[in-house]
Amino acid sequence: MEDAQIVDLYWARSENAVSETATKYGKYCYAIAFHILSDEQDADESVNDTWLDAWNTMPPHRPSILSTFLGKITRRLSIDRWRERTAEKRGGGEIALALDELVDCVPSENSVEREIEAEELGSIINRFILQMPSQERRIFICRYWYLDSIKSIAQQFDISESKVKMILHRQRNKLKQHLAKEGHFDEQ
Repeated sequence: MEDAQIVDLYWARSENAVSETATKYGKYCYAIAFHILSDEQDADESVNDTWLDAWNTMPPHRPSILSTFLGKITRRLSIDRWRERTAEKRGGGEIALALDELVDCVPSENSVEREIEAEELGSIINRFILQMPSQERRIFICRYWYLDSIKSIAQQFDISESKVKMILHRQRNKLKQHLAKEGHFDEQ
C-alpha cells in the first residue's frame, strides 16, 4: 500500500491504518528502537507506542514522508524510554557517548527562545548535512541519528575505527563553525 493511502486511512480513522503501517514499516521502526534500547521487549513497546502516537497525531498532521515521520516518533519514544530506564544508573552506552560528542556543537539553554528557534536550527543542521560528501553524511547520520557504535560504522563502511572518529570529529568542528556563522553558536 502506498504511503498516501495509509495516511488517508488514519484520516478516515480506519483501524486498518495501524495494521498497514505495521506491515510496511514495522521492521524499520523496530530496528530503530532496538538499536537504541538493545532490548526486544522495550523495542516492541516503543514500536507499539509509535503506532499510538501516529494515530493520535493524524489528523490534524498529514506527514509528507511517512517513513521519516514514523522514524522520528520511534526514535523520540525510544530515547525517552532509554532515559527513563537509565535515569538512576546513568551508565555508559552508545547513546550517552553519541549525545556527549554533540554537546559541544549544539548549545542547550533551556529557554523559551531556544524552543522557538529549534525548528530553524533543525533546518540549518539539515542543510549542513546535505552539503557533506555522501560517505561522510552517511557516517554522521549513522552515528547521530541511528546512534550506531564507532565499531559498527567502521565495519559497515569497511574503514578503520580511527578514520570514523576522525571524520566525525572534523564534521562536528565544521558543524560548530557553521552554526557560529549562522548565529546559533558562539565559537570559543
